[in-house]
Amino acid sequence: RAPRRHGGMTMLWLGAETVRHCGDFAALVPAIQAMNRDGTDLVERLLLCQPGKDGPQNDCLMMPAWQFNRCFGVKIANIFPGNAQRNLASVQGAYLLFDGETGETLCGMDGAMLTLRKTAANSAAAADWLARKDASVLCMIGAGALAPHLVEAHCSVRPIRKVLWWNRSTEPLKHAIEQTQRLLPDVDIQAVRELGKAVGAADVISCATMAADPVLRGASLKRGAHIDLVGSYRPDMREGDDACVLRATRHYVDARFTTLDVAGDLTRPIAAGLLDPRNIIDLQQVARDEKPKRLNDEEITWFKSGGGGHEDLATAWAVYQAYRGEIA
Repeated sequence: RAPRRHGGMTMLWLGAETVRHCGDFAALVPAIQAMNRDGTDLVERLLLCQPGKDGPQNDCLMMPAWQFNRCFGVKIANIFPGNAQRNLASVQGAYLLFDGETGETLCGMDGAMLTLRKTAANSAAAADWLARKDASVLCMIGAGALAPHLVEAHCSVRPIRKVLWWNRSTEPLKHAIEQTQRLLPDVDIQAVRELGKAVGAADVISCATMAADPVLRGASLKRGAHIDLVGSYRPDMREGDDACVLRATRHYVDARFTTLDVAGDLTRPIAAGLLDPRNIIDLQQVARDEKPKRLNDEEITWFKSGGGGHEDLATAWAVYQAYRGEIA
């Protein structure tokens, strides 16, 4: 938590553990929801890519956002899938937060942990509006760094008592379950082999993979399920199949500019004529009561998370405020 000195300038730096500690979902979820209600004055997104020679593409995402006279900031998130073979996290980066009235640097913070907490809080914010109130079974698909945060976040907004967790590889799944069970000792967390059965038993299905082709089959969904698609962030990636789209009553995104023309979970069904972009609802419309949340316990709700600088700003501001409250 100590300030770092850069070229004579002292800057407060919040490391990964501090960001996690101060980024409690009880504060982050309402912060995300409030940001959707209040909006931002400026928000942008820039993606730089380095095509892989023999492996996956490396990406650099730059996401600035500004709430005039309050705060503004920018996140640089670097996604290097090949880092797994180097025993490094696949997401690296940093966030800089500034005072909205003076432009002064308030702090820098670990961008990877900020991204994990923000992304999970964003999914939980959507689930808080779209999942059944009595949702008690979560199916988690994927066991990367984000997955434990998603489980924790969903459990913070719904009475989840059982988690059915599926991943292609056994060892990462085992590690993720052990890590999460320590945080949620009262939740029954089980590794599963048959994904279809787990999906069919779940009230909430959360996907956080790097899948190029769908891993979630809509035919397995039960009535009243809520789908949370998190992993795909490029047109060549997709997690939910056409049946997921067709069985859902309504389709929600967190932000149009990071999803409609960007994520394969939207670009492909739109191109195939299965999904009309004019009917897609974003979370700002939900937060402002311009569009409906879940209407009954039988409908299937479909949510695609694309992220965005406004969500990072809401998270960074909440983390900074929590840190200031602790040291006051």
